[in-house]
Amino acid sequence: MQLVWRAIGLGILALPLVAYSRGYWQRPPRANLDRVLFEGVSYRREVHSRPRPLMIHTVEIDLGATGVDVLVTPGNPPLGNLEPDNLEVDARTTSEFLEEFQLQVAINANFFYPFREKTPWDYYPHSGDRANAVGLAISRGQIYSPGQEDWPALCFGGDGHARIEGGGTCPEGTLHGVAGNQAIVENGQPTNLPKKGSKKYTLYGRMAVGIDESGEKLWIIAVDDKQPGYSEGMALAELANIFVELGASAAVNLDGGGSVTLAIDDGNGNAEILNALIHAKIPMKERPIANHIGFYAR
Repeated sequence: MQLVWRAIGLGILALPLVAYSRGYWQRPPRANLDRVLFEGVSYRREVHSRPRPLMIHTVEIDLGATGVDVLVTPGNPPLGNLEPDNLEVDARTTSEFLEEFQLQVAINANFFYPFREKTPWDYYPHSGDRANAVGLAISRGQIYSPGQEDWPALCFGGDGHARIEGGGTCPEGTLHGVAGNQAIVENGQPTNLPKKGSKKYTLYGRMAVGIDESGEKLWIIAVDDKQPGYSEGMALAELANIFVELGASAAVNLDGGGSVTLAIDDGNGNAEILNALIHAKIPMKERPIANHIGFYAR
């Protein structure tokens, strides 16, 4: 009997290792790739070995293309009203968001709380748990999370244009909006970001969005989080330089780390993940988060 219990115990202890190994082999290959995803939407995967292993995913979207539209995760309870818990939305994974609203592209958006990640089985939120988006969140013209002056807002009107507002709020008539923790490009130049050698110069998984001067072209850049030998994260200054090279006039940094998720429709209404996720220390395990930005496209 002792042997049986010992075998069961070893099996339980081995579960995280099995989950890790399975996810490890499911990660996208370290190979460059260019794809036209949908009308007005293209994708590039870039593999770098210097200055460290990096996987960089770039999506370019023509917001004026026929069929392209935007959706931010709706608040819950009914938009504009908060329940007594003072939280604003039910957490979902980015895949769940894409599939629920039949989107073609979806990414993670605002930083959020509460959040906990201790072990593969001890984390918060799970899908359906309550969460609070930090900074502005607007869906279908309704504000469900108020803006904060030091959290810049990415705003979408109904005219096929986007804008980034440093004051944390969006203009009247904005249909969808989210917030990041800082602007990393303004007027076509990097902002005052930590330089190499500074204590604040940190390598991290990144999700950021940039726009050109007209607001009609939008870039999403996702950098895979710390996975030794595969992708080891990027500093904000490095990320800002990529946006400047693309021609961005402005860019905002969104939630990063294990939240970084880039999902697309596989053609059958199911989510296909393009980047290498890591959540609760498990590769390719998707994190439930507060809110997202989604795009419809032909």
